[in-house]
Amino acid sequence: MASRAPDWKDELGRWLKPFLERLGHKARRQMCPLYVSGLIGPGDRKSIAPMAKRLALGESDQLHHFIAAGVWDATPVETELLVQADRLIGGGDAVLVIDDTAIPKKGTHSVGVAAQYASALGKTANCQTLVSLTLARGEVPVMLALRLFLPESWTSNRARLKRAGIPAEYRTARTKPEMALAEIDRVIAAGVRFGCVLADAGYGLSAPFRQGLTARKLAWAVGIPRRLKVYPTDVQMIWPVAKRGRPRQRHVPNILSMPAEDMLANAKWRTISWRTGTKGKLKARFAAVRVRVADGPPQRIRDKGQQHLPGDEAWLIGEHRMSGEKKYYLANLPAKTDLRTLAATIKARWICEQAHQQLKEELGLDHFEGRSWQGLHRHALMTMIAYAFLQYRRLKTARREKKNQRATASADLASRAPSHPRTHRSATTATMRTLPKMALQRAAA
Repeated sequence: MASRAPDWKDELGRWLKPFLERLGHKARRQMCPLYVSGLIGPGDRKSIAPMAKRLALGESDQLHHFIAAGVWDATPVETELLVQADRLIGGGDAVLVIDDTAIPKKGTHSVGVAAQYASALGKTANCQTLVSLTLARGEVPVMLALRLFLPESWTSNRARLKRAGIPAEYRTARTKPEMALAEIDRVIAAGVRFGCVLADAGYGLSAPFRQGLTARKLAWAVGIPRRLKVYPTDVQMIWPVAKRGRPRQRHVPNILSMPAEDMLANAKWRTISWRTGTKGKLKARFAAVRVRVADGPPQRIRDKGQQHLPGDEAWLIGEHRMSGEKKYYLANLPAKTDLRTLAATIKARWICEQAHQQLKEELGLDHFEGRSWQGLHRHALMTMIAYAFLQYRRLKTARREKKNQRATASADLASRAPSHPRTHRSATTATMRTLPKMALQRAAA
C-alpha cells in the first residue's frame, strides 16, 4: 500500500524556513506560516478577520499586528522571494513581464486609491494600482514584486501621505515606468536570471523606459501605440541647406518619421501559431521590419515642425488578430531573429494576466481591508509567497509525473517483441499542463 503524501502544511513549513530566518523575531516566525496557510486554505474571504476565525486563533489581533502594525523590515523577505523564484524557474529562457493590476476600492481613505485608468477593467475606476513584475518560464509564472503606484492626488498631499504611513523614499511622484525600472534593478541585484523583458503599451510607449532597459543591456519586447513614430533603417543624417540666415549647426534626417502602422502597411504578413491553448492552436497574422525608433532628441526640421531624431535600430512587429484587432510592438532582439521567434516572444506576456487573476481569485490579493501602505504591501508579499509555494508544488508534481512516465515508457519498450517494432514518443517531450485556474485545495492536497 502506498504511503500517504505528507500534509501540505508540513511541506509549507519546511519551504518557508528561508523566509522565516529573514523575519528574525519568534512571534513573526509563528505568524507568517499561519497567514500564508490562511491565504492558501479554503474560504471566500482572505482578509484578516475571516482567516483568523478559520485558523481558530480566536482574536485576529496577532495576524493584524503581523501584517499592519508590527515594526519589521519586509526588504529581506522580499529579497528571499527573488532568490526562491530564481531557484524555481530562473534561467536564460525565462522572461520578466512588467505590468500593473488594479484593486477596486470604495471611498478615498485606502492608501493610493483614486479615480484612475485600470487596464484590467478597460475603464477609469476608483482603485489602487500595483506595478507588477512576473518571472515566467514556459507556462509557469512566479510573481516577484507588487508595488503601489501613487497618483498626483496623493503625492501632492503631504498630510495624506503621512497619515497612510508611506515611507519618505516613496512619497515623491514617480511614473509607472520609473517604478518598473527601479524594481528591475532590485531583481537584477538579487541575481534573478531571465532572458527578455516584456511589457504592454502602457510601458512600451515610454522612450525613457525602453532606453533604460537598453542601458541595462537587457533584451526587451514591448507593446506600442499604432501612431508611435519610426524611421526606416536607411535614414541618413544630413546638413540642411539654409536659404537665408545663419547656417544650420545640427544634422537632420533626410526623411520624416512615420507612424508604426504606416511603416507596416506594405509588409509581408504570415499566419503564425505560437502555442496550443485549451481550444487548439493560438494563431494570428504577423509582420516585422527593422526600423529606427524616433526617440532621439527633438529637433525642428525645416517647415515640418519639431521631430524626434532617429534612435536605436529595433524590430517593429505587427499583429493582426483573428478578431480583427491590430497590435504593434517594438523589440531590440537581434536582427537575425526570425518572425516565429518574435511572435512567440511578444505573446509570452499573457502569463502575467493569469497570475494576477489567480492571486486575486484564489489567494485574496484584493481582500486586504486595511488602509496603510505597510499593511497593503505586507499582505501583497504574503500572497506572492503563497503563490510561489503553490508553483513549487506544481513543478514538483510535474517532475514526479514525468519520472513515472519515463519509467512506464522504458518498461513498455523493454517488454515489446523485437519482431513488432512500434513508434515511440518519449515522455520527455511531454509538457506541463497549464492551469486555467489554480484550484488551490487540490494543489495543496
